[in-house]
Amino acid sequence: MPFLKLLAVGQTVLLARRHFLQLDDRDRRRLRELVMRGKAMSPAERDELRHLLGKLEPAAFAFATADAFSPVPIPGRRWRQRRRRR
Repeated sequence: MPFLKLLAVGQTVLLARRHFLQLDDRDRRRLRELVMRGKAMSPAERDELRHLLGKLEPAAFAFATADAFSPVPIPGRRWRQRRRRR
């Protein structure tokens, strides 16, 4: 695998880890349990999974990932501020 692809994968993993660590230990454990159940989840468990994934701020993760790989700053003041703090 080319070095730049490895670097991109590494950056994405670190960004994902940062968002994953926003959950407390109990929520991380429960998220892991729900994901491992897969299609066998009840409707209530699917709602719980949606709630836990919402805590991970998927939009913020998407913007942070795009900002990390974009050659130009992503429009929007708050995303550019987060990039500068790194």
